[in-house]
Amino acid sequence: MMIASPQPTYLSPEEYLQMEEHSPIKHEYIDGQIYDLAGALDAHVTIAGNLFSLLRNYLRGSGCRVYISDMKAQIESLNRFYYPDVMVTCAQQDQETPAYKKFPCLIVEVLSDSTEAFDRGDKFADYQQLESLQEYVLINTKRQRVECFRRNGEGLWILQSYSSEQRSFQLKSVDFEGTMEALYEDVAFG
Repeated sequence: MMIASPQPTYLSPEEYLQMEEHSPIKHEYIDGQIYDLAGALDAHVTIAGNLFSLLRNYLRGSGCRVYISDMKAQIESLNRFYYPDVMVTCAQQDQETPAYKKFPCLIVEVLSDSTEAFDRGDKFADYQQLESLQEYVLINTKRQRVECFRRNGEGLWILQSYSSEQRSFQLKSVDFEGTMEALYEDVAFG
């Protein structure tokens, strides 16, 4: 969850990466400015952990790697680094950069009140610059709802939504099908 107060000095991407390696708190990086990340609530952390676990077990041995919120995604063309809640990359060249990944095929953000507008708006627009990205997923914490934005053959983003009525959801970028029950396990809706 990003806090909207940037630090006042410009940092190069190299300075940011060096600072971030030793920082006790995480920061996202947008064109030379850094933004503190706040902690997440129980439902947010539980959902992200559940999805990570499901994908990690499913993709084991496939050559694809699943990352949870501590791995950065770099959008080099826009001079940005974000921390997606869950990210999958199947690109061999991503093994060359241990601090960030440049070629994710799947990015997932778990929504919170403070970040929902940014996740749906500018952050999604930024992520669309990643040519490798096939699917962008938003997961609701207030009710069972998963929104999958998929890039089609013409480069257009098509939305498919899943709710508790469907019982399952698909992440076509990695050929995964999961249940809403498993995704939302141990989540209490208030």
